[in-house]
Amino acid sequence: MTDIPEDVVTEDVVTESKFPVTSIEKTEPPAGVTEGEWYEYIIGLGSSAIKGKRAGSLEAVTEYVEEYADNLNRRAALGYSAYAARKPTNKPTK
Repeated sequence: MTDIPEDVVTEDVVTESKFPVTSIEKTEPPAGVTEGEWYEYIIGLGSSAIKGKRAGSLEAVTEYVEEYADNLNRRAALGYSAYAARKPTNKPTK
């Protein structure tokens, strides 16, 4: 498991991390894959947890997961949904 700080710096503002990296642990490869080191990660807590698997070294996977969590936290800090591609607008449709 990797220890990640609970605060995230976003544009010179420190905010509580809505999506902390909870764990990164070595796991078995997905079915049908016979090569490589695989890690399972969890970002977030409770019902907001995002689970995934990624191949690579622990260092490479940790870098990827930290960047992923940072992007989610930046979007959340700006008021965007972490689950949607874009923020809805109230413009009338034609």
